[in-house]
Amino acid sequence: MKRVLIVGNGGREHAISDKLNREGHEIYMLGENPGVSRFGTCIDIEEENLSDFCKEKDIDLVIIGPEAYLVDGLTDKLERAGIRVFGPNKDAAILEGSKAFAKDFMKKYDIPTAAYENFTDFKKALAYIEKSDFPLVIKADGIAAGKGVIIAQDLNEGKAALEEIMVSKKFAEAGASVVIEEFLEGEEFSLLAFVSGEKIMPMKVVQDHKRAFDNDKGPNTGGMGVYMPIKNITDSDIEEAIEKVLKPTALGMIEEERVFKGVLFAGLMKTKDGIKTIEYNVRFGDPETELIMLAMESSLFDIANKVIDGEEFEIKWNDKAYIGVVLASKGYPEDYDKGFEIEGLDTLDSKIFHMGTKEENDNILTNGGRVLIVCGEGDNLAEARDAAYRDVEKIKCENLFYRKDIGHLSL
Repeated sequence: MKRVLIVGNGGREHAISDKLNREGHEIYMLGENPGVSRFGTCIDIEEENLSDFCKEKDIDLVIIGPEAYLVDGLTDKLERAGIRVFGPNKDAAILEGSKAFAKDFMKKYDIPTAAYENFTDFKKALAYIEKSDFPLVIKADGIAAGKGVIIAQDLNEGKAALEEIMVSKKFAEAGASVVIEEFLEGEEFSLLAFVSGEKIMPMKVVQDHKRAFDNDKGPNTGGMGVYMPIKNITDSDIEEAIEKVLKPTALGMIEEERVFKGVLFAGLMKTKDGIKTIEYNVRFGDPETELIMLAMESSLFDIANKVIDGEEFEIKWNDKAYIGVVLASKGYPEDYDKGFEIEGLDTLDSKIFHMGTKEENDNILTNGGRVLIVCGEGDNLAEARDAAYRDVEKIKCENLFYRKDIGHLSL
């Protein structure tokens, strides 16, 4: 048994903790998560005290979940203290920390992506869209919890998006600059891979649903549901993505002396012109990770250590289908209230991960935008979907909503 510290306390981190717990390891988590507290120890300490904590508890491995810690350089800080960390360093994490950097990086290394322009001046950005064809994709440059992307259908929506991001500062400093892209059409999918220098080990592809409401309506969110396998993404599509996106990205990181040891997440689209890169993340995705951890039969602890050491490995997967349905607070991704009691969680058959909850007086309460994800399993997607929604209906809370069409593209 080894001791592992998970940095972050959302659904992704719950899933990682659950996987490592099933492998027999002792789990510590930075932050409160009522699901993890059932089998691990949740701690509340300042980031600057993490090194001392790891030494005091003889932590064998730290896995960093949220992108903000990576972009801020937590990997570098812990490694300087002699602690083993799974996650890219600050120089590599800029791949997610700045969309403008990422787009310029793709252009430099001939990685297929949408045509784009970067802007730091509101008036220049406005002048650009006034001469552009719509729809356009307008992105806050920095990290914005998956919500800094707006698809503008016409000039009025484009103006409103620029004002929201650059003038009203809805996403704070993340919106100091923007990336304006051509709108691509096709089927999106997520390809995560373990990366250590030039070594790449892809995981199973998954597909999430970004829009808040059924039939892909409403604002973009951090993800309202996810499923695997994906009917319309072929082995040749995956191979194209590995060859044209993952490999040149890893080699580009080496070329620029950016140390990447962790998870590279490529948000991709299958278009009529081939695979295009929508975005990079430099960590496990959320909610993708919740399903990937359930499908992975190999030891995550062993894989993480082999990535850190640059060693070769294989990944063993089960052949099950999974669908994850997110239950979110009413109003998400905009304003929402917290503190509503959730009942029925002890009646579920499916795996459930806590994304934004807290525990008070033995009651579980809502404590975030995305609150829970119910992960149904089956021999096929129809079985997985039935299992997930059967359990979703057992959960009682007056302030939660969810999409009823997760996985519909592959059914």
